[in-house]
This record gives sequence, structure tokens and C-alpha cells, in this order.
Amino acid sequence: MSCPSLDLRVRIGDPKCPSGRAPEPVVEAVKQATTAVLDLGLKPLMLGGEHSISSGAVAAVAERYPDLVLLQLDAHADLRESWLGGRHSHACAMRRCLEVLPSGELLQLAIRSGTKEEFQELRREQRLVGLQQLAARLQAIQGRPLYLTVDLDWFDPSVMPGTGTPEPGGYLWPDFAELTALLQGQNLVAADVVELAPGLDASGCSSVLAAKVVRSLLLSLAAP
Repeated sequence: MSCPSLDLRVRIGDPKCPSGRAPEPVVEAVKQATTAVLDLGLKPLMLGGEHSISSGAVAAVAERYPDLVLLQLDAHADLRESWLGGRHSHACAMRRCLEVLPSGELLQLAIRSGTKEEFQELRREQRLVGLQQLAARLQAIQGRPLYLTVDLDWFDPSVMPGTGTPEPGGYLWPDFAELTALLQGQNLVAADVVELAPGLDASGCSSVLAAKVVRSLLLSLAAP
């Protein structure tokens, strides 16, 4: 967790996550750390690991803002109930977030990979949003608290190879810049950036792109 302030008293740093194979204590540690940032009157920005940890941060923010809307940038729908025998997996990230989101309002931007059942749900619940429709959907929730979760595999592997589940047909930096422009004037209260795997990109380009994403989100969170 980090914040724009340079005051060390309000820099949370890395949550102390318990070791072991059980994911639930890790999700709870993320929730507690996010709550600590909110208690300081700050807007949390979580830098992850696996996307499944986002549910802890979303749970904390949703407790503070019950009418919270979640906006997901991702290649994948992440709506599976379980994956490989586990309920806390990157493939289940949005399913777990929906369980802690009182409003139930999730906008899934330009998802391009998922099961038949996931896409049926996306369309039935009108969660699937294209870049062209995003401005209108954001206008409809103007003023409501917004949480942005960025899975870096939303970007095309040509510019973001350093992620665990790359998916062809993704987006480029100008698309993200357009998105951040649309966020101006929105009530962005929290965000996370997840799924960077620097070891999978010897060029280092993925880390540079991820850092630029984080910088843009810091500026968006700092905006009045």
C-alpha cells in the first residue's frame, strides 16, 4: 500500500501476509491494511501479486462506501466459482469481489477471454463494457465511489509479456491514457494493479509499463 504523501507515518508498505498455502489469511491481511489506509483519510492503491488478493481490498473499501462501483480492466472474466479446487484464484477474482460488493455493480471493460458461461453472465448482467461505451456508463454512475482494478494482462502481450496469463488481442498505452482521461471528474476512491511477473520479461518493458500505470493512477487518485 502506498500513498502520494512522503510522510513515513502514512506509508503502510507491504502487509505482513501469513505464510502457508491457505489464501484466506492473506486476503484478510490485505483487507486490514486497506482499512488502515482508509482510516488515515487516504485513498488506497494496492500493488499486487495475484488478482485474487483484490477481494480483500475491495471488501475494505466497500465497507466504507456501500454504494461502491467496481471497474475491472482484465483480459479474463475471472467469474469462476472455483479453479483447480480453490475458491481464491485469479480465475475467481471477480466472483469473490462480487461477494463483498453490496451494490453488486461491476463493470468489466473489454474482456476478451472466458468460458461460455462467463460471457453469458457478462451479457445477461450487462457488465461487459467496450471502450466506446465506457464514457456513457461512467456518466451513469457520476459521483458514486469507484474502485478500479487493473490486471496488467488487459494490455497486449506485445507491450506486456511479463504477466502470468498473457492473452493476444489486448490494448496499448494510448487506450489506457484514454481511460484515465475519462476518469477525470469521477469519484475514484481506490485502485489496484496486479499480475506483474517481471521474471517473465527479460527486457524489463513490462515493469516500465506497470510503473507508468501506477503513476497515472496516483495522479488520478490525488485529483480532487
